Amino acid sequence: MGLELINNLMDVFTAEDPMAFAHPDGDPWADFREGMRIEWKMDFTYKHVLGKYSKFFIELTNHKFLATECPGCGKVWAIPRPLCADCLTITKWKELPGTGTLESFSISQFVPSFMKVEVPYVLALVKMDGADTLFTHQLRNYGDSTDVVKMGMPVKVAYATEPVDHPMLLMHFEPA
Repeated sequence: MGLELINNLMDVFTAEDPMAFAHPDGDPWADFREGMRIEWKMDFTYKHVLGKYSKFFIELTNHKFLATECPGCGKVWAIPRPLCADCLTITKWKELPGTGTLESFSISQFVPSFMKVEVPYVLALVKMDGADTLFTHQLRNYGDSTDVVKMGMPVKVAYATEPVDHPMLLMHFEPA
């Protein structure tokens, strides 16, 4: 009996030394170059508590966009933070109007299949009106071409109208 005991074995191989030129006296990793490739299907279910951020997601279902405000220094955090990163004071929830300005963005023509989103995928960094920080999320509904996506363009929060698999999908940005 041997390797046939492994049902999902794809192959056994010996990897070459990628830096043979740097090892004139021999490969120091020679004893560790034998590799085994297997196919391993993993299916996980996670139960996750959103903790101190839960109120943000709960209020998205009510079409409210929340940030947090520091009572110590006054900084408004969107993405919300339970604790001010500047002065370490516990923050308070604050509703924002859900509008902002596109400060930067990235357009991706290829995304992992698990994301289940349309391409091109536009990842937007938005300075929310009333906030001091940037909020990163997807920009949608910009039309037929990404050519209209420009820094400085006004955007707004749009809320999900269909059930979602993760609370982060309860919102996205679109041109205002």
